[in-house]
Amino acid sequence: MSHNHDAVGAADGAGDRSTGELMSRLSQDLSQLIRDELRLAQLEVSGKAKKAGIGAGMLGAGGVLALYGVGVLIATLVLALALAVSAWLAALIVGVVLLAVAGVAALLGKKRVTEAAPPVPEEAVESVKRDLDAVRHVRER
Repeated sequence: MSHNHDAVGAADGAGDRSTGELMSRLSQDLSQLIRDELRLAQLEVSGKAKKAGIGAGMLGAGGVLALYGVGVLIATLVLALALAVSAWLAALIVGVVLLAVAGVAALLGKKRVTEAAPPVPEEAVESVKRDLDAVRHVRER
């Protein structure tokens, strides 16, 4: 019977731990859990960043290949036009048309940029000014 009492006493010993000890243990366990979660998040983010990097590289390669494809189509246009006129004249015509299209695109782009400038969130600034005025009025009362 004393043997059984010792087992109960040992179990009671675990129950005799102070609240401070239990809180300390809880704090340690919580800290470890947070560290483990941060490590997991770091691994997940690095894995996703690696996939994003590979995707960006593939996207860049696709852009370069598309640019070469456009170049080949332009050469095809020159060759097709060369069937009707001299080759040098066909190249000159295609080059002038391309420069004209590029000039129009540049002018339209410049116009859009100047319309958007300055890049200040004017509505948000006005809203903050109104908020500050409201706070000043409340303080003056």
